[in-house]
Amino acid sequence: MPRLSEVIAALENLWPAERAESWDAVGTVVGEPDQDVSRVLFAVDPVQDVVDEAVKLGAGLLVTHHPLYLRGTTTVAASTFKGRVVHTLIKNDIALHVAHTNADTADPGVSDALAGALDLRVVGPLVPDASDPEGRRGLGRICALDHPLTVREFAARAAERLPATAQGIRVAGDPEALVRTVAVSGGSGDSLFDHVRAAGVDAFLTADLRHHPASEARSHSPLALLDAAHWATEWPWCELAAAQLDEISDRNGWGLRVHVSRTVTDPWTAHAASSTSSAMGAPN
Repeated sequence: MPRLSEVIAALENLWPAERAESWDAVGTVVGEPDQDVSRVLFAVDPVQDVVDEAVKLGAGLLVTHHPLYLRGTTTVAASTFKGRVVHTLIKNDIALHVAHTNADTADPGVSDALAGALDLRVVGPLVPDASDPEGRRGLGRICALDHPLTVREFAARAAERLPATAQGIRVAGDPEALVRTVAVSGGSGDSLFDHVRAAGVDAFLTADLRHHPASEARSHSPLALLDAAHWATEWPWCELAAAQLDEISDRNGWGLRVHVSRTVTDPWTAHAASSTSSAMGAPN
């Protein structure tokens, strides 16, 4: 059975902290380096429901994509939402490790997992990492379909392959236009429109698209936009990361039992549709 410090060293080798953005908060948040670890749980969000799942599972390590404290804090009081998470982790000897933007740009990383879930062939990074001489790391991925699909068909594939959420998949563009090439980026992606346009792809699948950037992007080109839930675009990484740690465990004879959380932590819980026609005029 490995010590926490050994497992963390393996995770840092996969996603070095120095490759995270300067504003990010990655690495080990809670944990005793010498404690033994037999079970590991991967999840997107370090929220109480996921921590409770780790307790029930008997995990010694929780690895999440999103940081617990991204902007810092002055308290870890159990009366606060995040403080309660910290208290629960410590009381149950569960370590917490975060891999965020350092996992986004990794090879393979978050967008590789998203492309894999959609059965897309990765051609290269959308925004290459200048420090990578092989040109494989970077933000987002440019992908190709082995067989063209219409926008409607590709959106249906995304809805089927990604975890179900209340939002589903929002689509902008001609539903019958053919899609041969796609840019994907797990998580919020509307800051990447200049790179997407430069890539000349037929569609862009990401999350958290805002009205004005999406409207501007559509006015410049026939680019189809597919907007999925933030959590859903990043959850496939949990399965990829778990498989990577499983392989490391086997290679080192650790015997780790590695799990992926199925707890849906997307904050939106319902989608209300109007009973009137969607083709309404502008409000007065």
